[in-house]
Amino acid sequence: MSASVWRVAAMAAAVALLSGCAAKTAAPVRDATQPPPAVPTTAAISGTVYHVVRQGDTLMALSRMYGASVADLVAWNGLSNPNQIVVGQQLRVAPPAGAVAQAMAIPDTTDLRPLAPAAVDAGPPTFDAPRGGRQPYSDQAWAALGGQAQQQAALPPPSAPATTPEAAAASGAWSWPVASGPILLGFDQPKGEDGKLTNKGIDIGGTPGTPVLAAAPGTVMYAGSGLRGFGKLVIIRHESDYQTVYAHNQQLLVKEGDTVAGGQQVAELGSTDADKPMLHFEIRRQGRPLDPLQYLPAR
Repeated sequence: MSASVWRVAAMAAAVALLSGCAAKTAAPVRDATQPPPAVPTTAAISGTVYHVVRQGDTLMALSRMYGASVADLVAWNGLSNPNQIVVGQQLRVAPPAGAVAQAMAIPDTTDLRPLAPAAVDAGPPTFDAPRGGRQPYSDQAWAALGGQAQQQAALPPPSAPATTPEAAAASGAWSWPVASGPILLGFDQPKGEDGKLTNKGIDIGGTPGTPVLAAAPGTVMYAGSGLRGFGKLVIIRHESDYQTVYAHNQQLLVKEGDTVAGGQQVAELGSTDADKPMLHFEIRRQGRPLDPLQYLPAR
């Protein structure tokens, strides 16, 4: 018997054996984190009738490897789900006798994206367990924080603005957020280990638990700890686009959307995200930091 006749007979025997062993067991979709297998050369796959599934194989990859459409592979192997093949499964990759391969392949519907974790409902904000998502301070982070809170907080009725800091202080529109305590760091003074940052407000020393008071009437636009370096934080929106900031508290006593009166307690002084007990206090207008000492009455 010639060598060519022997090869034909051996291939026929292999086809007869493997055709009785084809499996149709379903399995999970391929792991998209695994790299695809190397594509055999044309010479290596020439005359191949069956393919043994390896890690990372998909029907789309096999259709490109063997020049058959995904629809053909599904039909030849009786697959109910083209996305589910298993390692070790033997798949027919050439048409059976008398069958004609389709010329048009259908799109691969296998989802190769890693599954995203299920969203967790954080629930309503609480006073003493601020929400997550902490981020370092930046002008962009501050603007995003203010924009989120403004959507939730109702604004108080507008009234005639104080046109200058002196007029505001003289009118009694502002009051000190703590009854007493030394100024540890003034407005616009260098801060941080390298001194490259400047203080956006004033730092007032005090005893943990000291009442922190609203410096003017307004609406709580933020209460939480989402801005790194500020600890437990309260931001109050006032008339004429003013905001006041109260940072490093040990306990928050208000929530977003609360309307507060001037002098009302909103928090307890603490040392969250600080190296000592203090209140970091700011006055801003349209997001721009102002020197609080120009607005607060002399004491």
